[in-house]
Amino acid sequence: MKIRKDAAFIIIATYLIISVLLILIISFAARSVSEMGSASRRNNAMQAFYLAESGIDSALVWLRTSYPAALPYNSGTVNLGNGSFSFTVSSPVSLVYNVESTAVVGNENKTIKATFSDDHYARYAYFTDQERFMGINVWFVDGDLLKGPVQTNGRFKIKGGPVFEGEVKSGDNYIRYYNNGNPKNLSSSSNPPYDMPDFQQGIDLGADPVAMPASALNLRTAASGGGIFLTGNSAIAFNADGTMNVTNANKGWNNFNTSIPANGAIFVDNGDLDISGTVKGSVSVGSERDIIVSDNVVYSDDPRVNPDSADKLGIVAEKNVIIPQSAPYDLEIDASIMALGSSFTVFKYWQGPPKGTLTVYGGIIQNQRGPVGTFDGSTGEKLSGYNKDYSYDSRFTSNPPPYNPTTGDYIITSWREE
Repeated sequence: MKIRKDAAFIIIATYLIISVLLILIISFAARSVSEMGSASRRNNAMQAFYLAESGIDSALVWLRTSYPAALPYNSGTVNLGNGSFSFTVSSPVSLVYNVESTAVVGNENKTIKATFSDDHYARYAYFTDQERFMGINVWFVDGDLLKGPVQTNGRFKIKGGPVFEGEVKSGDNYIRYYNNGNPKNLSSSSNPPYDMPDFQQGIDLGADPVAMPASALNLRTAASGGGIFLTGNSAIAFNADGTMNVTNANKGWNNFNTSIPANGAIFVDNGDLDISGTVKGSVSVGSERDIIVSDNVVYSDDPRVNPDSADKLGIVAEKNVIIPQSAPYDLEIDASIMALGSSFTVFKYWQGPPKGTLTVYGGIIQNQRGPVGTFDGSTGEKLSGYNKDYSYDSRFTSNPPPYNPTTGDYIITSWREE
């Protein structure tokens, strides 16, 4: 009987062991299936995210190749790989485009929303097509400070240690260094021990060039259709109350007081424009010829103090923007400045004693880089004109002055995953 009991015990134990093993096997199998399902979902979600990004890229291609077209635009379903995406483009306000891209892979979907705006020149703190003025090299030197995006299609000329706080791009593969009076071209970001520029965000040499516009057509058109369009030499003194005093012989105006036009567009045909004063509101001034900045031009509500300031100024000359010899010591200009035909420069920059610092809060965009002073090549001492303190008005990245010329491309101003 004992043998039978032992045998029975062995049989029962065996069954128990087998049962436990079966439970473990089933448990592991179920876990593996669950993990495989989770991995599959993660993989599908990742693919859906990348497809949604492809939708954003496709929307940019559509803007570049198909716009202007009726908005809103819906791409319809685009099948790609194991999934699909679709995107919509809408324009809630002029020059701003909202894009929503949704992708589906299996049971997973992802949505990305982005905002594009027309790529305009006001987004630059400093831009030139050429870093020369009438065939003469113009140099960045000790004491020069540039804050914001900087780009040239030409070759930078650098002496000493100018400071660049923002991104810097050059269409050339080299920088020309003063090199203690023996200039040389290098593909490096410094020339120790003589020339040590401070590129705080680096420098991109060989960057794609950006073409300069030939005219301020949009501003001219807006001024003649709802703005203020003047013929012949003119002068505007802005007032802190949102008005301006305008002088123009053809209209018989002598310090005629009027409000800034509702559309913010002012243009002078067949004449120069002299500007000065305190700007309250959003306005762009343009001229077929030169614009002369004869005195400080500042904002009533300083955006450096109040980032929500609505005061903005665009200065667009189809020839030059000129600072006259009569301009004050330590001049300040708050504006995005464009000289389409030639340069932003000081008249007779080589004459007279140094005049302190030229502060520009906004940006300088010019065809040829205009000089604003001279320096002693041996000592670096300022001999005439101004030192530079150029700062970027970051509001202009997505909200430029009215009718600012555009590059014909688009930039992304916001991006988020839903």
